[in-house]
Amino acid sequence: MRLFYVPDACSLSPHIVLRELGVPFKLDRLDLKAGKKTQAGEDYVTKINPKGYVPALELDDGTILTEGAVIVQYLADSKPEAKLAPKNGTLERVRLQEWLVFIATELHKGFSPLYSPKASDEFKTFWKENKVYPRFDVLARGLEGKKYLMGEDFTVADAYAFYTLRAWQKSLQGELKKWPVLAQYYARIAERPSVRAALEAEAASA
Repeated sequence: MRLFYVPDACSLSPHIVLRELGVPFKLDRLDLKAGKKTQAGEDYVTKINPKGYVPALELDDGTILTEGAVIVQYLADSKPEAKLAPKNGTLERVRLQEWLVFIATELHKGFSPLYSPKASDEFKTFWKENKVYPRFDVLARGLEGKKYLMGEDFTVADAYAFYTLRAWQKSLQGELKKWPVLAQYYARIAERPSVRAALEAEAASA
């Protein structure tokens, strides 16, 4: 398998999952400065992913998968003994998908307006207080009394949540401390060998 990624982007989530699974894979860093070229010099948009963003996963037979929440579930199902996702068709799997959709649509996409060059300081304050912080409250409540989002076991939802919290850390400048349960959760995931290895590999390629 080959994972197309950009360092510290949302492709970090499937990168972590691949390392959790311990399966062989290759990393292919997308060169944004060179017009979205792969390391092999391929045009990413025309040859790999017409959507133009990461992640994308190329399977051994050449099939391309896109969308992070889809990729991580495919990977988890490829090695069920790793317990990175509940079995398909169960209520627990639906709960996992609830978290993945929430993270993708409410948390991950939620910080995009803050990076707009047209966003004033007043707008940013309003957006964080009315859009971002309430979503953090939801995530914090979901973790009450639990080690991870689905309970005691680390799942693909936690890999995605970790990336999102990591991205927010940079924007919020330490404000994550307002939610002690989230700060502890983030620190717990950061200590996982798979996460350390993924971050080190991406930092080395940056």
